[in-house]
Amino acid sequence: MQAAAYLEKLNERQRLAVEHGVGQGPDTTGGPLLIIAGAGSGKTNTLAHRVAHLIVNGADPRRILLMTFSRRAASEMARRVERICRQVLGANSAVMTDALTWAGTFHGIGARLLRIYAEQIGLNVDFTIHDREDSADLMNLIRHELGFSKTESRFPTKGTCLAIYSRTVNSETPLTEVLKTWYPWVATWEEQLRELFACYVEAKQAQNVLDYDDLLLYWAQMVSDPELAADIGGRFDHVMVDEYQDTNRLQSSVLMALKPGGRGLTVVGDDAQSIYSFRAATIRNILDFPKTFEPPADIITLDRNYRSTTTILAAANGVIELARERFTKNLWTDRQSEERPKLLTVKDESDQANYIVEQVLANREVGMTLKQQAVLFRTSSHSGPLEVELTRRNIPFVKFGGLKFLDSAHVKDMLAILRFAQNPRDRVSGFRLLTMLPGIGPQTAGKILDTIAADPEPLMALAEIPPPAKSGESWPALVQLLEGLRKANGPWPAEIAQAREWYEPHLDRIHEDADTRKADLLQLEQIASGYANRERFLTELTLDPPDATSDQAGVPLLDEDYLILSTIHSAKGQEWRAVFMLNVVDGCIPSDLAVGTTQEIEEERRLLYVGMTRAKDSLTLITPQRFFTSGQHGQGDRHVYASRTRFIPVTLLQYFETAAWPVVAATPSERSTQQIRVDVAARMRTMWR
Repeated sequence: MQAAAYLEKLNERQRLAVEHGVGQGPDTTGGPLLIIAGAGSGKTNTLAHRVAHLIVNGADPRRILLMTFSRRAASEMARRVERICRQVLGANSAVMTDALTWAGTFHGIGARLLRIYAEQIGLNVDFTIHDREDSADLMNLIRHELGFSKTESRFPTKGTCLAIYSRTVNSETPLTEVLKTWYPWVATWEEQLRELFACYVEAKQAQNVLDYDDLLLYWAQMVSDPELAADIGGRFDHVMVDEYQDTNRLQSSVLMALKPGGRGLTVVGDDAQSIYSFRAATIRNILDFPKTFEPPADIITLDRNYRSTTTILAAANGVIELARERFTKNLWTDRQSEERPKLLTVKDESDQANYIVEQVLANREVGMTLKQQAVLFRTSSHSGPLEVELTRRNIPFVKFGGLKFLDSAHVKDMLAILRFAQNPRDRVSGFRLLTMLPGIGPQTAGKILDTIAADPEPLMALAEIPPPAKSGESWPALVQLLEGLRKANGPWPAEIAQAREWYEPHLDRIHEDADTRKADLLQLEQIASGYANRERFLTELTLDPPDATSDQAGVPLLDEDYLILSTIHSAKGQEWRAVFMLNVVDGCIPSDLAVGTTQEIEEERRLLYVGMTRAKDSLTLITPQRFFTSGQHGQGDRHVYASRTRFIPVTLLQYFETAAWPVVAATPSERSTQQIRVDVAARMRTMWR
């Protein structure tokens, strides 16, 4: 086929973005590029074509770094690139023997680079990575050892301590400022928090573990060394970043160190969809990107929407046009429709749930599957009444944004076995593993871990420890399991089967619903078969865990139809034919807890915009006149009366069909009264002619 025929299906703006800088020099690299990709504008397709276009024009795919915000997105991007390249270059082309070997998440790429450069930066290459819960547990352990858990006035919880630490690291902001801006109620503990964080860092280094933040922090520290920065940056001719509006200052500093002049650097994102400040993401990264370079980066805006109807886009554009600061764009589409989004008033959350159930079933009757419909909400707890009603009506659903698959106790137990075998200095995993055994409590487990930590060969030291009293046959079985896993002589998936077989008797003893949990372990084993080895499995599963389904509805079969329930944050990047949004009222969106600053309020506006732009054909925003709130502002659980969100002022009502539900039919007497009023009015007009 013609060399450029694969670009013919792109629109003009997409093609400009794909071809930018290609062919301007023998190395196919151009200057820095910012692609502002509006919701539903074909961003993924555009970025995949840009990567493929570079490869077709001679770029080495092994020297392209592509970073996304989920491993699944990176895999999908790589598949699209390979498909395009095969169309152009042929299935047997030599260039396709090397796929995109450097496609992944920021944290995943960081972990990979740290293993490559481990010796040069003083890391043990066998380091393990803690997920958030493990990190919080380690923080709590240090907190307890320092005596902070026994203070007279309540010291911040382990989760709060970790959140403060994480924001400080990722935002590259001094602790004093973080406390003042984000956590003023714990500012009096600043001195103790500094001590806690210092000990937490020491503990991680002693145990050869890294947390999520370390993957970026160590990477940033590496590239602060000019020689290492040149070496790492020199690996890649092209660096491309998706969802740039969701990056934090630490990630931005890494990028600027890799490509300080911006040559070969492309970032893609949408400032209107920047909604992750709670992860220390900053909208400033994308707003300030062009002027970071001299001359400024080129900007190409993708504003043609392929997802939503004209009426949905008109309403969404109206909401985001009121934002204080943004890149100017107005999404447009060829998908004409007369159906405006609904702005529906209901009495309370019970009516809200009943309306959604009736409408979802009505949509299903006319051919719209449950999977093609979604219910979105600001906070996971908002869907409680709806979940109860769906369960009562036997309508299957899956909920995203709640409990994650890896947060389940039995799954974490299994991962602790594998992590401890990989790195026996990982105290959190070791503690969890040892306390599974009968007769071993927290004190005994702590003493055992102290003993083996002092030995250069911890697992050998473990084997020499006399079996603790009451542990019975569990102790020698554990030692044998760990020795077998450490040697890892057999194929990788067999290791997790070994761990599962050892764990199942303990699962039966610890949990009453063991049979249900065993199904999850088999699923975990199936997931493991998709990874090359234990290290890759533990690393990638920790950095990009799968979502869990709602416990209330059970786990639907893979081929079963089910309704999607999701927080707006978890819905980003998704689309459905029909979208319902719960509690579109002040107090819920914007949340009462997110109206302290102008920046917070603006992010809440963007959150509503993101939710609205998930809809393809039908959008319903529901405003209950009262809703239930749990324990906010020290006033306890209560019902509060609500008003429509401030983000839809009267001037925007023209874009919506406003209605109330249920529609109450007038009684005969009411109709008579209304008719009398009409007749009187007509008579009065006649009298005064």
